[in-house]
Amino acid sequence: MTIFKNINQEEPYIIFQDIYDDAVKAGQKEIEAIVISSYCKDNSEVNSRFVNLKFIQNEEFIFFSNYESPKARHFEKHSQITALIYWNRINTQIRMKAEIKKTSLDFNNKYFKNRSPEKNALAISSRQSEKIKSYDEVLKKYEQSLKNDDLSLCPNYWGGFTFAPYYFEFWQGHELRINSRLVFKKHNDEWKKSIIQP
Repeated sequence: MTIFKNINQEEPYIIFQDIYDDAVKAGQKEIEAIVISSYCKDNSEVNSRFVNLKFIQNEEFIFFSNYESPKARHFEKHSQITALIYWNRINTQIRMKAEIKKTSLDFNNKYFKNRSPEKNALAISSRQSEKIKSYDEVLKKYEQSLKNDDLSLCPNYWGGFTFAPYYFEFWQGHELRINSRLVFKKHNDEWKKSIIQP
């Protein structure tokens, strides 16, 4: 589940929370799953992956990851990202565009201390996306971390990313593909609303 804290009261955020609540009521599984797409300047490729959206605080969407991962390196060189959610139980898609940045060390440390030891052992032991000889080695490093590391201490290579969208598109599917598409674009700190064709 995603935790909402003092969510922004502007229209796109209110709509987002209403849709989220509808998806929860409909029994949506993996509701916190969100696709983040980034651009790699080194090889001119776009990459996408699922992450877990943990918090929405005011206007910020927050997830956590390894700061030495490929996506983190992409964010450093090209901070514009696209985020995508699809909740099949209500046939709704939400697209967002934003600039992304790291959360503060204080925020990371507080969050890390409240996580389970098992999750923290994995965060500490894994060098995300680096090559390794076998899956058994992953398990071995995890077990070693679980037994030997201070699992309340957040490593400096792990933490949060936050983004505040400047673009929302709320797509509602229709059985005849006469889909509804409601768009909000932020310009000079004001949201401009429009409806676009299917």
